[in-house]
Amino acid sequence: MQAKLSTMFQSLRVRNYRLFATGQLIKLIGVWMMFIAQDWLVLELSDNSATALGVVTALQFTPVLLLTLLSGRLADRYDKRMLLFVANAFWTVLALGMSLLVVTGVVQLWHVFAFAALLGVANAVETPVRQAFVSELVGVPLLPNALSLNAAVFNSARIVGPAVAGLAIAAFDVGPVFMFTALSSIAPLVNVVRMRPAELHRKDLPPAGERDQARVIDGLRYVARRPDLLLPMVVMSVIGMSLFNFQLTLAALAKTVFQTGAASFGLFSTALAVGALVGALAGTGRRSRPSVWLVLGAAIGCASFGTLVGLAPAYWMVVSLLLPTGFFMVFFAQAANQRVQLGVDASFRGRVMALWVLVFLGTNPVGAPIIGWVAERFGAGASIWIGGLISLAAALLALTWQLRRSGARLRLRVLPMPRFYVVSPGAE
Repeated sequence: MQAKLSTMFQSLRVRNYRLFATGQLIKLIGVWMMFIAQDWLVLELSDNSATALGVVTALQFTPVLLLTLLSGRLADRYDKRMLLFVANAFWTVLALGMSLLVVTGVVQLWHVFAFAALLGVANAVETPVRQAFVSELVGVPLLPNALSLNAAVFNSARIVGPAVAGLAIAAFDVGPVFMFTALSSIAPLVNVVRMRPAELHRKDLPPAGERDQARVIDGLRYVARRPDLLLPMVVMSVIGMSLFNFQLTLAALAKTVFQTGAASFGLFSTALAVGALVGALAGTGRRSRPSVWLVLGAAIGCASFGTLVGLAPAYWMVVSLLLPTGFFMVFFAQAANQRVQLGVDASFRGRVMALWVLVFLGTNPVGAPIIGWVAERFGAGASIWIGGLISLAAALLALTWQLRRSGARLRLRVLPMPRFYVVSPGAE
């Protein structure tokens, strides 16, 4: 057991990565607290409008749609460590400003909209740079483990943040939650400064002259020539747009369907995050590039359980189903991320990961207003199960395409336990 735990957390032995992960954990706890507080504030200011929630989510992710590819170009041209510092500093200033508006009681709905849009600008720069920076922190051999630990850090914060936020909102209202977010965002700034540049893994990076010539269009052409990169990105774009809107749909489900308070909404998010944390830890032992079959199988599992969440008639059933939904959601996203990262040349990593972030997060401006409208018109449950069925159809189509392209066949084994497996051409 001790040896397994040591292997699971081996990237934490690297000092620079340990600083990076610690800073991210502290910041993300505050961020998830802020997301809960922000959604609750929007519902209070808009008379429980799911459409308003959709607009906030869209504003938050629209800059990702518009700016992420340019950020990937920056990541391939300039020092990623410095870019991370600048983006996180901008985030801190925004969080301080918003917390003052909320604490003083002068906040209005348009303030939340503006804050969400500016926050999206910071995310559009920070996220692809952070994704591409991980390989410089630990090197390629430890990259699968570090990426899985990143997901574990994210989902640990996702467990702690909503749970604490629900209790804090009930006890103190939303103002102190925003203030804590502002203070927690200082942690990654301090830890980025404390990193040792000499210990970064930068041997595989091209010379500075070549990096200066990095163009967005070259990154797009690179991915277009690589079906092994393109397939997980296409599937992620559909699932990200239609199903990965739980920040919006769970808030509406808690308040409008089950008529619960902030603490119960936090329990929904926590249940999803507990499953997600297990899904992230399940991938920490991976040492090689995940197969396309693993990615597609996880996508089907995610879509199937997501559909069931929307159809569940009782509160306790939703909480129970959110656990496997969270597991497959992160297991799929992480396997797809690793398949992309471990298949890309170092000189294109920034631009390819920017495209990954675009399909992972940038589809939200398209999906969130639609999902919000469906939730308001047909109910929050319908907005979830419809998105789940769309995701399931996309995953099954991708599986069919990959089977035909590779000539492989899908078989069902009944004993000792029912399971599907793939038979490669010539293996029968």
